[in-house]
This record gives sequence, structure tokens and C-alpha cells, in this order.
Amino acid sequence: MGGTWDTASLPARPGLYINFVNAAAAVIKGGARGTVALPLLKYGMAAKEKFYTIEKPAEAVELFGEADAAPVLLVLQGGAREVLVYTMTPPTGEGDALKASRAKSFLSMRDQLEARPFNVFVYPSEVEASEVDLTLAWIRSSRKDGKHFLAVFGGTRDEDKDPALGNARSVKLKDDYAVNLITGAEAGGKSYSSGEYAPYVAGLIAGTGINKSITYAQVSATDALRRLKNSEIGAALEKGSLALVHDGEKVKIEQGLVTSGAKIRTIRSRQAVATDIPKTAADSYIGKLDNNADGQAALISAVKAYLERLELASVLTNIEAGLDPERKSEGDNVYLRISYTEIDSMERIFLTIEV
Repeated sequence: MGGTWDTASLPARPGLYINFVNAAAAVIKGGARGTVALPLLKYGMAAKEKFYTIEKPAEAVELFGEADAAPVLLVLQGGAREVLVYTMTPPTGEGDALKASRAKSFLSMRDQLEARPFNVFVYPSEVEASEVDLTLAWIRSSRKDGKHFLAVFGGTRDEDKDPALGNARSVKLKDDYAVNLITGAEAGGKSYSSGEYAPYVAGLIAGTGINKSITYAQVSATDALRRLKNSEIGAALEKGSLALVHDGEKVKIEQGLVTSGAKIRTIRSRQAVATDIPKTAADSYIGKLDNNADGQAALISAVKAYLERLELASVLTNIEAGLDPERKSEGDNVYLRISYTEIDSMERIFLTIEV
């Protein structure tokens, strides 16, 4: 149901395919974007290899027990509408057998999530470097297949002591769909590594509207586990890292960036575009419209109508939509050309004071 395409190899499955070059493609119907996918290796008395949709903290505690529910609670505290929990198969064995069993469990988890809708993915705590690499590859392959989501990563307490290590992780994870937290936090009388606090950030991202930015958003922490100097904050932003800073009164997100350096707000609006149009096209248009002038006009009109709603919501502007003049829409193929300008948040204010 969607994905990328090129003129040399058109996909065979019925669907409305999106070519996501530099401009975003079309959106027809929007929806709530507050779902965080979270795998758990420890989950109390809950059944293994099962999905649970959690909307309230009490549900999480009842299902998984207070200790094992902690990452789920952090996601909800961050502001997510719901948490899609998958209970992984606990790895068994020793040495190499344990590593192989663990890798198999993580692979199975990612495979199970392929068929589930969600907006942000996060681990309950830091994972080994090999799994980080495989997760990034999964994000990229999912994007090619038309499944769009952000993933939030973090590191260990030792890594958090040196922001250069966190920044190196951001460089390794450089991608429009990856977020890398490099600072831990003190919250609720507990200290969290950046990997352990990543679920909160995932919840914050998911719970923020696509027409809003998380830059300078206050978090529930009372302090950053390591307060960064101005030079370190600047270096972090240059590398695409997400950092928590204490401004003297509160702890906040310094700037809402993905590891490529793009804004989270911008990427989330693009993901909305890329996610919604295939779903709505499959539900309402594919196989139901004639591929003639009237049918094409109806499709273009629907695209424009939703884009205009996004424009009213300050997500994008400068909308253009119509048939692609470079490709002929005939048979069962329709080629649209759609463009718009994404609206960013005001994040830097420069003052010139005359006295």
C-alpha cells in the first residue's frame, strides 16, 4: 500500500505510489499521531509475543507490574495518546547462544511491528550497538516500503558523561527518521540515562501536534544528568543531537532535531503526508474511480482539499497539485505532481537595539 517508485520499475500491486523527492507528496486524510511503539523484554505476568495498547498508567501497572511498566509510564508522561507494547520473547542460553537468541527476539519484534500502525518507535532503554544498526536499517527499509515513523535512541550512563560520544552516535545514526538523545535526566527522584529517558522523549514527540515544535519544550525532569556548556550545546546541535538543558529554572529540549539536522516538526509533517495518502487512497479511491478526466479531477480535488486544511493548521503553504505533465496518466496509472512549502517554527529571534 504505497512506497517509493521509479519510472524504470513500476510496482505491480494496486496502489497510489508516492515519489518522495525533495518536496513532500500528497495528503488526503489526517489522523491522530500519538502512538508510540515500545518493545518490552520484562513485562511481569503478561503473555509473551503479544501486543497491548495502553492508554492509562493504571493499565500498564496492572498488566506489567510497577517496575516493568516504568518505560510505558514515561511514554505516557511525555504526552503520547497511547503506547503499543510488544512483549518480546526473553532470550535464553549463555555466551554466543544468548546473543543469538537475543538477536532472534529483536528481529521477530521488528517483524511483528511491520503490520502495526504507529508514529514513533523507542526501546525501553539503551540497546547494544549491533541492534542500533539493525534498527536504523529497519527504519530505512520500512520507509522504502511506505511505512513512516520516527525512532528515538539514547545511550548508557557512561556514554552520557561525554557528549562527544553521544554526538558520534548521532553521526552514525544520521537519518531524517532518527532522533538521538545524548543527555540523561533526573526525574521523580530517579536518575535516567539518555537511553532510559528516551521513552519520555518519544512520548513528547508523539504527543506534539505536527504543526508544533518541541524546541524549548519543558520536560518533567528536575535536572539534566550532565549539564552541557554552551560550546557543548552548539557542538551537539551541529551533529544533529537532541539535548536536555537546564536554563536555571527548568529542564527543556534545546532544539527538536533529527540526526540529519532537519527539524522534527518538518519530518513529522512529511511523514503525515506519506502515510495518509496511501491509506485514504486504498480506502476511498483505488478501484473506485475511473481513470479519466472526471476521475482524475476528483482525486486532485480531494488532495487539494486536505492540503488546504493542513495550510489552515499552519503545517504547510504554497500548495500546488495537478497531473504530472511529464508522464501520461492512462490505463490504471495516475501520475500527480504536488508541491508545498513546510512551515517551520520561530526558533531564533535576533534583536537590534538602538539607544
